[in-house]
This record gives sequence, C-alpha cells and structure tokens, in this order.
Amino acid sequence: MLRIDRSIYDQIVAHARRDHPDEACGVVAGPEGSDRPERFIQMVNAERSPTFYRFDSLEQLKVWRGMDDRDEVPVVIYHSHTATEAYPSRTDISYASEPETHYVLVSTRDADTIEFRSYRIIDGVVTEEPVEITGAG
Repeated sequence: MLRIDRSIYDQIVAHARRDHPDEACGVVAGPEGSDRPERFIQMVNAERSPTFYRFDSLEQLKVWRGMDDRDEVPVVIYHSHTATEAYPSRTDISYASEPETHYVLVSTRDADTIEFRSYRIIDGVVTEEPVEITGAG
C-alpha cells in the first residue's frame, strides 16, 4: 500500500495538469530504509512528449546524488498519461528498475477527474496497490 500525504498528492496532480498535454514526471524521496514519501521533486520530461517521458540524464544524476547525500531513496517515481488510463505502458514496465519503489501514474485525459494509481513493478510484473491519502483534506 502507498501512504501519501495530501500535500504531496496535490503537488503530483498539479504538476501533471500543468504539463498537460505533455507527460509530467518526478520523484518523491524518503528516508533510506523507510516507505515514507516525504520530499516532492518535480523533474523535467526531457522528451517533452504527450506519449512518453524520460528524465533528463544530468538532472536525474543531480537528483539521485542529492538523495544519496540526504540518505534518501526514491520512494515514488511518478509520471502522467495524457490520453490513456493511469496504467503502466510496455515502455513504463521495461524501464521500471527500482523494485522497492511505488510507481505512480496520473491520467490527465479528463480534466474533471483525478485518476491517481500506484503500482509495484518487479521483473516486468505489474501489481496495483491501494493508495491511502493522509493528512489534511
């Protein structure tokens, strides 16, 4: 199960809506050895595409080094789908390389609906998990 604070949830959704019609992407870091997403890190989609995302390699290096310096790990890796449901594509699955990470997808295909889903992706196997939003509403 992914437990995520309302403020981080809101930031992920806002980023996805802001970057639409392109896919948005980013990370939520948390303390090493925990499963608590605490620090929202908005990243740039280097592809600037409505159908694909890729972290900019220099930005990713900087973000991952920053997490290392703070004894953090990527608890959540998120991105948006702009025209399809919030379910990992074959490409998403092939790039999923962090077995302890929650992979969050937000669909922005409907401006009036928030479709926010979380998955574990391990060795190509996708398992949806419940999302619990905590904190103030």
